[in-house]
Amino acid sequence: MHFKLMALPSWFRVCASLLWALALFFSTAAHAAEADVRRIWQMLDYLAVDYGGAVKNGAVASASEFEEMREFAKTSQTKIAALEPHPERAALVAEAQMLSAAIEAKKSSEEVAASAKSLANHLLAVYPVPSAPAAPPLVGTAAATYQAQCASCHGATGNGDGPAGLKLDPRPVAFTDKDRARERSAFALYQAISQGIEGTAMPGFATILEPDRWALAFFIGQFAHANGEAVAGQKVWAENAAVRAQLTSLSALSRMTQADLAKQVGDEPASLAMAYLHAHPEAVVQKRVLSFDVARQKLAQSLAAVEKGQPGQATELALSAYLDGVEPIEPTLATRDSALMGRIETAMGRYRALLTSNAAMPELLAQVDVIHGLFKEADELLGSSADATAAYLGSLTILVREGLEALLVVVAMIAFLRKAERNDLLRYVHAGWVGAMVLGVVTWGVATYFVGISGASREVTEGLSSLFAAVVLLSVGMWMHQKSMAGAWQKYIHDKLSAALSRKSAWFMFGLSFIAVYREVFETILFYAALWEQGNHQSVLGGLASGVAILGIVALALLRFSARLPIGKFFSWSSALVAVLAVVLTGKGIAGLQEAGWLGASSFDGPRIDLLGLHPSLQGVIAQLLMAALVVAGFLWNARAAREAGAKPV
Repeated sequence: MHFKLMALPSWFRVCASLLWALALFFSTAAHAAEADVRRIWQMLDYLAVDYGGAVKNGAVASASEFEEMREFAKTSQTKIAALEPHPERAALVAEAQMLSAAIEAKKSSEEVAASAKSLANHLLAVYPVPSAPAAPPLVGTAAATYQAQCASCHGATGNGDGPAGLKLDPRPVAFTDKDRARERSAFALYQAISQGIEGTAMPGFATILEPDRWALAFFIGQFAHANGEAVAGQKVWAENAAVRAQLTSLSALSRMTQADLAKQVGDEPASLAMAYLHAHPEAVVQKRVLSFDVARQKLAQSLAAVEKGQPGQATELALSAYLDGVEPIEPTLATRDSALMGRIETAMGRYRALLTSNAAMPELLAQVDVIHGLFKEADELLGSSADATAAYLGSLTILVREGLEALLVVVAMIAFLRKAERNDLLRYVHAGWVGAMVLGVVTWGVATYFVGISGASREVTEGLSSLFAAVVLLSVGMWMHQKSMAGAWQKYIHDKLSAALSRKSAWFMFGLSFIAVYREVFETILFYAALWEQGNHQSVLGGLASGVAILGIVALALLRFSARLPIGKFFSWSSALVAVLAVVLTGKGIAGLQEAGWLGASSFDGPRIDLLGLHPSLQGVIAQLLMAALVVAGFLWNARAAREAGAKPV
């Protein structure tokens, strides 16, 4: 093999330069678009909080504030219409028009606030921007920043009575105003600190470092809470599962208002919990991956929806129970007991299947009891401390389990090209798997920073890529098997292979290598991120190194073994391996789409064998049987064609 990593071909350097230029262009465009989205969101949030001071009981209470509300609504509508094209943009514009109409009609403050918040949330869903700190803010450090930058206007105690503020018109916001504070999120405060507020004396403080701005936002949130509420709130946070279920991440906390939380858990728990979390936002991170509270609550809501005769809502809540309540915990639990994680997935899939089949309430309750039993078992496992041995074995198992399938595909491609004496095309295979690893890391980083990794997107990505890889592997397996039935191999290789492996085929090699590896990299990173949070870092790194060594030994052994095989045997064995992988990936792809809610699931009592992609689902098993039937039919067709051509199997 004469592939030199440093001797990059000219086409590779050109592509790299083009990709760098495109990345720079899109980065600049994304920054501009992000600023527009932030500005629109801020106006909508300001409108939701301040509209109550402009209109009371259907009449204008303040003409100047009412005109400001009208202006903000119109400006938001104009700016939304000017955002980059998106299928949902027209719907956003329509919502903005409805908001303007509600203001013109002098609707109640509750109705207008709800409309503005709904539009703001929809905006961030369509045009995501970072809405949470990357790490828990150090709130204790913000007091000095507040006194230096804010107290002169807003007052030392946040009452809006600072010496400079008394001379301003309008007066600065009083952060102690409980009614306003109920409707204001930490993200809204962060936006105001970062960008200022148009039409007022409030400037932006973009020069303050971003972590310090987030710390300042949470610090300001404390002014509306009475002394002692934070202490009482700590008890609420520790004992109230419903509160924890609503605040499962820094993103959820940053965008949550006390009023919205109160709608779910009640006024007093919401007030006390927010008092505690404004002072200790790190608490949501400490609880995030070790509790099934979200899943339990969603399941209870799903059962309640069944009782109300709302089957569609019940199914959506059941899906949310898995995606929002179990998926975030899966990487952590899988490193401790992957079999238990599989039983939980199967049990929750069976519950969704019962809902789809309109099962009776006793049957639904019995299945939920089964799920709760599994949750209890998982709670005990997660609550125990992770020792160094468990961390090492978890790290080792993750890499070997997730990497073996991709390794088999890539090694088979490398062995094939070496057999065919086409070392010049190895660079396409290597570029594919290296690019997949790099893009997998980048995808994880971007998703984490910008929008978070949702369970649905993760399952959809894995499901679709698995099915695509299965289809590609089926075609490759059929081709390999056809060649294993042919004679005169050396003549075929020298006379036909140059044409067969054209540039188009070389890029096909790149694509298959890329897909086979990319589908594994993203999930593997999530597993290691969860394992890293449990501590024992040296053991985790040791397991990672051992896993790399094992995969390397397997790769070398496979390559050496394949080199000694006669060419006909090589293609025969390779076609069988590729066909099996196609069947396995078909099962995994169907399971991923079922877990994301894209496909229905009719479960049955049967084994779950992750190694074979086998799940107790009729749809998955049928899909695997169909893929296996296609493989068998293709192999029989190849054998018949070879007999008719007078060739004998090699």
